[in-house]
Amino acid sequence: MEFEIWWLLGIPLFFTLGWLAARIDIRQLLSESRSLPRGYFKGLNFLLNEQPDKAIDAFIDIVRLDPEAVELHFALGNLFRRRGETERAIRVHQNLVQRPDLPSDQKTQAMFELGQDYLKAGLLDRAEETFNQLVSGPFEVQARRALLEIYQREKEWARAIDAAYALQEAGAGERQKEIAQFYCEIAQDELARCNTEAALTVLEKALAIDRLSVRAVILMGDVYQSIGETDKAVTAWLRVEQQSVPHVALVAQRLMDAYRKLERPQEGLNLLKNYLEEAPSVDLLEVVFKATIELDTVAAANQLVSDELRRTPTLLGLEKLLDARLIEVSPEFRPELSLVKNLVHGYAQKLSRYQCSHCGFKTRQFYWHCPGCSRWETYPPRRTEELNVMN
Repeated sequence: MEFEIWWLLGIPLFFTLGWLAARIDIRQLLSESRSLPRGYFKGLNFLLNEQPDKAIDAFIDIVRLDPEAVELHFALGNLFRRRGETERAIRVHQNLVQRPDLPSDQKTQAMFELGQDYLKAGLLDRAEETFNQLVSGPFEVQARRALLEIYQREKEWARAIDAAYALQEAGAGERQKEIAQFYCEIAQDELARCNTEAALTVLEKALAIDRLSVRAVILMGDVYQSIGETDKAVTAWLRVEQQSVPHVALVAQRLMDAYRKLERPQEGLNLLKNYLEEAPSVDLLEVVFKATIELDTVAAANQLVSDELRRTPTLLGLEKLLDARLIEVSPEFRPELSLVKNLVHGYAQKLSRYQCSHCGFKTRQFYWHCPGCSRWETYPPRRTEELNVMN
C-alpha cells in the first residue's frame, strides 16, 4: 500500500517534467523559425497557393543571401525542372554536386536530381552516365528505373531487357510482360530485315518469359506467313483465343486472309462467327460482315449486323447496318440513306478510338506501348464506345 502512495505522488512530478520539456521544444522551434529568412515563408506560401513562378523568385532571393542553404537549392532545382527550365535546374544541381563541403548523402541526392534534369531535357547520354553511377547506392531502384526508360526511348531493346532483369533483382517487382514486349520489338526488327529464323528464336524467348504474350503469338504467325507457311501461321493465330478472347479481333483479318489462301474461306468465316458470338467486337464484326457478303448473301450480312446491333447497340454497329442497307436498297432511297450514313459516320469516327486504361490517351490505332504514359499492354482491344456500352 505504501508503494502505491509513492507511485501516485510521482505523477505530478512526471507531468511537470513533461511540461518543461515541451516548453523547451517550443522555444527552440520558435527560435529556429525566427532565424529563417522571411522569404522562405513567402516562397512556401506561394507554393501552397500554386504560384510556382513567384515561389522561385522568393527562393532565388534567399539563395543569393545564403548560398549554403542546400535544401533550398534542391527545392529551387526541382521547381525549375517542373517548369521545364531544365538548363537552370541543371546548373543548380551541378553546383551542388561540385561543392566539396557537401555531405556524401546530399551529393548522391544532387546527382540523382541532376540525372532527372538530363532525362527531362532529353540529354539521354548524360542521364545514362549519371544514373549508372547511382546503381550501387541508396538510389539504386530509382536509377535502374530511369535507365530502363532511357533504353526504351533509344529503342535499345537488348539493354532494356538487361535493365529490366536488374530491376527485378533490385526488388522492384516482376517485369515479365515488359521483357516479353522487348523481345517482340527485337523480333519485329528482325522480321523487317527478313531474318525470319532470328525472329522466331526471339519470339520463343518472349513466350518462355510470358506464355500469355498475345503479341508474341501474333508476330509468330506473321513470320510463318511471310515465309509461306500459312498452316503454321493459322495455328499460331488460333492460340490467341486461348490467351485472350477479346484480342481475337486483332487477328481476324489475318485469319480470314489465310483461310482464303488455303482455299477454305467458309471454314474461316464460320470460325470468326463463333468468335463473334463469344466476344462481340466492332472490328471483328467488320471482317465477318465483309466475308459474309463475299461468301454468302447481302441478306445474311444484313441479318448478322442487325443481330449484333441488338446485342451491342453502338453507333459503330449502326454504321455497319447502314452499309448493309445501302447495298440492297432501291436507287430512289439511296441518296437519303447515304446522307444518314454519312452523319452517323461522322459521329462514329469520334468514338472509334482505342483508349489507354492507365492515362486515358486515345488513338485510332491499337498500340502495345502507350504513346501517352509509355506503359505496356494498357490498351484494351475494343473501341471506347464498346467499352462504355459493356460497362
